[in-house]
Amino acid sequence: MRHETVIEESARATSPPDLDALRERVAALNARYRHHGATDVLRGALNDPEAGDIAMVSSFGAESVALLHLVAVADRSTPVLFIDTRLLFEETLTYQQEVAQRLGLRDVRVLRTDAELLAERDPYGALRFSDTDACCHLRKTVPLERALDGFDGWITGRKRYQSAGRADLDFFELEEATGRIKVNPLVHWQPDDVRAYMDENRLPRHPLVSQGYPSIGCWPCTSRVADGEDPRAGRWRGEDKDECGIHFVNGRAIRQGDDT
Repeated sequence: MRHETVIEESARATSPPDLDALRERVAALNARYRHHGATDVLRGALNDPEAGDIAMVSSFGAESVALLHLVAVADRSTPVLFIDTRLLFEETLTYQQEVAQRLGLRDVRVLRTDAELLAERDPYGALRFSDTDACCHLRKTVPLERALDGFDGWITGRKRYQSAGRADLDFFELEEATGRIKVNPLVHWQPDDVRAYMDENRLPRHPLVSQGYPSIGCWPCTSRVADGEDPRAGRWRGEDKDECGIHFVNGRAIRQGDDT
């Protein structure tokens, strides 16, 4: 029986992490799993004491189902954190429930910004028109940071091919601002690998992909992509922005594509 929890949170207090010790742990993990594939890295992250207590963060977007399936195979009880910004496509909300049920995920946690905080900072839902970075921070980063409190790390779907800034990504990396370890099992995968995995395992596609949305976020900031355009051209179209904010380092956004 799948268990789904809805969490409304605002902010969290942090204490300075022991970065030297954490760097050593991350280096040891990368050395241990350097020559392993995605499945072994994922199982290691979920079971290796050096990795700690790990959750998965998923947007249930265009390619998310591949990593969700890998997690379900490894351990269906892994906490899966899904951020509902209250501005998502209805298709995404339906898809999230269908995928979670089909894969038998037992601990899906739907994250939302505290309703009072949202009413205080964006009472009319117009923040996205004046400051998209602030809107993403309020609706995505704030609830995720709170939900990750108590976890030692989190699993992402980021890959080396996605941008020059990710060309040197390791399986394990340290998020120094928070002291958490990010686990990137799919760093070596190419687009064809993702599609092949989805085909081989007969995984359901997000319904908006066939309608011209190869990258899917909140509906006000996502548009269709024309043939020949970059797959993420429809995210925040016309703005100098291609990152939602959940991969901030030291309070600054890493300007590169995101796939959680």
